[in-house]
Amino acid sequence: MKAAIPLALAILASPVAAGPVAWGLCYTACNASYGVCLGALGLVAGTFTLGAGTPVAVVTCSVAQGACMSACSPILMAPTP
Repeated sequence: MKAAIPLALAILASPVAAGPVAWGLCYTACNASYGVCLGALGLVAGTFTLGAGTPVAVVTCSVAQGACMSACSPILMAPTP
């Protein structure tokens, strides 16, 4: 039983790969800012399509969301101590 205590402490002291949690939080922040961007234009996400007649401001919101999500991708593999 006493040998299990140092083993448990060693396991608890090792770094944890919490990258997926941080990745999800980053994506959530990107989507929230996308919603705010569209809300400022009076639109709701998911209620329109990006076609030829789409206003430039809407396209800018979508491009910014894509760039934000691309920046989140490396976080998935990052170890978190």
